Amino acid sequence: MKWRKIFRTILIILIIGFGIFFYTHFYWQYGSGTKAGTLNTFMRKGYIFKTYEGKVIQSGFKANVQSNEFNFSVTKESVAKILLENAGREVEVHYIEYFGALPWRGMERYVVDSVYQIRNSDGSNGINPK
Repeated sequence: MKWRKIFRTILIILIIGFGIFFYTHFYWQYGSGTKAGTLNTFMRKGYIFKTYEGKVIQSGFKANVQSNEFNFSVTKESVAKILLENAGREVEVHYIEYFGALPWRGMERYVVDSVYQIRNSDGSNGINPK
């Protein structure tokens, strides 16, 4: 009888521990911020869960020695529609960073939730979607 109680207590502690780990790894927002650069690619892909995935190329040094890529996922249809229509333009987006990616949320740890600004190729402000 005593062993059953110990086993049940250990099992409950393990289940609660796994739940806390799962929540913090996949749902707790580790960070958020903005990124700006040229929207290089944006597409909808996936085998079972069709998600929106994109890549922003951030400018590096003036001599193009370094180029930083920002890979991200998008969950909102309205944000995805804006980005699909503006490939190749300078964009400024707001993102949320998680510790891990979920298949139905996207393939990346970074999830873009809004677009701050889209600039035309000549540098002038084109669209300010908010």
